[in-house]
Amino acid sequence: MRAVQIHACGEPPVVAGRPVPAPGPGEALVEVIAAPITPLDLLCATGTSYFGTPPTPYVPGVQGVGTAGGRTVWFPTRAGMAPGDGSMAELATVPESDLVELPPGADPVTVAALGLSAVAAHQALSRCGELRAGEQVIVLGAGGAVGQAAVQLARLAGARRVVAAARSAAARERAERAGADAVVPLDSEDVDELAAALSAALDGPADLVLDPLFGAPAAAAARALRPGGRLVNLGGSASETSPIDSSTLRGKSLRLLGYTNNELTPAQRTAAITEIADHAAHGRLSVVHETVPLDDAAKAWQRQASGAPSGRIVLSVR
Repeated sequence: MRAVQIHACGEPPVVAGRPVPAPGPGEALVEVIAAPITPLDLLCATGTSYFGTPPTPYVPGVQGVGTAGGRTVWFPTRAGMAPGDGSMAELATVPESDLVELPPGADPVTVAALGLSAVAAHQALSRCGELRAGEQVIVLGAGGAVGQAAVQLARLAGARRVVAAARSAAARERAERAGADAVVPLDSEDVDELAAALSAALDGPADLVLDPLFGAPAAAAARALRPGGRLVNLGGSASETSPIDSSTLRGKSLRLLGYTNNELTPAQRTAAITEIADHAAHGRLSVVHETVPLDDAAKAWQRQASGAPSGRIVLSVR
């Protein structure tokens, strides 16, 4: 079968032949339809993640969509985080218990593009952030896959106003297309300046911040929260540290929360993917993405790593 393969950490992958995997006890053989290239895939393949250096060669791909037993399914893998292969191949072996059947009408590529990014947005807003109808939400990094999904999911959950913030003009356009009420440029490292811009875009203090950035944006957003407000951090793409000041945390009795998909139980992940796929099937949820043939995976991988694409790249395996 054809498969994307990492032969040495830190080097681009290659597409080459690989033996067809044999499913073990309790596993299914999935015919892969679509596999996204995600930031986690890129990070694991460097060999510098906190999961350690993966044994090579291996097939990357921490998630995908395919068919198994006549069903169209979404599936996760531990590729790059533990020994074993992932989704970027014509066939993959997956524990039966990890397969999530998709509803009729769900487009495999759209669901693949959403995938775990949308799961993170959904769970960070609802389970961790306890979003309630009528609240105001700030979504930082709103041009990325997590941010775009968060804007739409906050809307679907009944948020009365969603203020997005993003760095580039293209990212701000994606956030606007996702349905944000206002979009604030993250074009400064000045916390006072950013806090003023976010506050001006709100209708009173915010209730909840979804933050995949940390750094100065998180510190600014914290200042725009109401007393008792919540900030959920699920990434550090701006910085691993943030100048959030003690007086803001204490003066407003804020809740600063951390989120990771790794904490989810299989049942929680399945429920989230099922809801996300249903929204996608009914046209309520999507993220900007492009489809690339599996044979062009090496170039697509390098483009995704450079940040050149306008959205998530999804490899089309069939």
